[in-house]
Amino acid sequence: MNRTRITGSKQASRRTVLKGLGALGAAVFGTATSVGSSAAVGDSAVYQYYHTDWTEITATLETVAQQGYDTIQVPPAQRSRLDRSHQNGVTDPPLGYQPVDLTDFNSVFGTEAEYEAMVQEAHNQGLDVVADAVINHMAANDDFRGAPGITFEDLPRFSERDFHPQDGINYDDPESVEDDWLVGLKDLKQESEYVRGELQTYVQKYADLGVDGIRWDAAKHVPESFFADYANQWADDLDLWTVGEVLDGDIGVCQGYADTGMSVTDYPLYYTMKEEAFHSDGDMQALDGAGMVNQSPFQAFTFVSNHDSGPPDYEKLAYAYILTYEGYPRVYSNRISVDDDDIRNLLWIRNNLASGGSQTRHVDQDLYVYEREGNLLVGLNRASGQRSKWVPTSWTNQTLNDYSGNAGNISTNGDSWVQITVPATSWVCYAPE
Repeated sequence: MNRTRITGSKQASRRTVLKGLGALGAAVFGTATSVGSSAAVGDSAVYQYYHTDWTEITATLETVAQQGYDTIQVPPAQRSRLDRSHQNGVTDPPLGYQPVDLTDFNSVFGTEAEYEAMVQEAHNQGLDVVADAVINHMAANDDFRGAPGITFEDLPRFSERDFHPQDGINYDDPESVEDDWLVGLKDLKQESEYVRGELQTYVQKYADLGVDGIRWDAAKHVPESFFADYANQWADDLDLWTVGEVLDGDIGVCQGYADTGMSVTDYPLYYTMKEEAFHSDGDMQALDGAGMVNQSPFQAFTFVSNHDSGPPDYEKLAYAYILTYEGYPRVYSNRISVDDDDIRNLLWIRNNLASGGSQTRHVDQDLYVYEREGNLLVGLNRASGQRSKWVPTSWTNQTLNDYSGNAGNISTNGDSWVQITVPATSWVCYAPE
């Protein structure tokens, strides 16, 4: 696969372009693919915190910056139903995703003042902050592990008329996916001017606290028109980058939301990695051309796992892929420690070497070799033994250094070919010295 893309720069990063794109920009550009660009040098990665108090996050931000990340993603800040007394394991249930009051930012994770202090410290460390915004629904009215249900009367800023009628979701019906109640959560009427006003106030509050971006939770359950006509325009007016959680393996569904002017979580790539490429019985050939990242790389928010979706069998190998490939990658704190040495090295490689479009140089069941437009040659090997392969490159009679630390230097020949050797279940990252 040989794809030519416009190379970005630190002054025109993925987030900068998407901030300026907005819903109006999507209409002007036509489709997201017309924006097309590769990751720029300096366009790094997001570290996602989950179920972490604001003060705990603040204490780790210096390390996050030293690792080479450029952004953190943090849980929802608003007051919500459920707290840690209702937990049965780290991810059961997810806290912060059953809002009660979108204007009250004193939550299970800390106070509003602590949140603002966290944002300020992130900025002191040169990090952006992506806030998680729950705009599809409010809290459920069920009996959950001793937690009292939230009735319409318990919501200080909404009443029954602000919600769609209660009904379970039929995933074969797009209208039902958008308007019915997700796992019993009260589904807001985004078509209501009053509801939109409350949601805009919610986004404004995040902006007032200094955040740099918004993650739209459960975006697939909200009509595309809400993002195209309202939410992404609000964010654009506030100079906020946006990404929608579109939990769907269908690239067409994801692209539809991307076309409203935001990035989207690359679930098509995630499912390819988990079920095929990095599965113990998988095939690396599935990666060639896979996911949103190979269709709209500037709007692909790539990831290996999160609290909803577990990692593939070869988790670190998957991280080696997303951190050296196109897209905007996210690393999950519950699986990867803040000071992980492998990730730190991969982030250095990303920030210093991994720019330009991607070109597949070789792929078979166990070995995938790709080049980042004359800048970086990456080999991923999922086999239980080392693999060697001659591949073409952009360099003639050139010594290439392995920056992964997993192999020795190699040299291309007069025809620009080189023999690359990758250790078992590992990776190599070559670039000119």
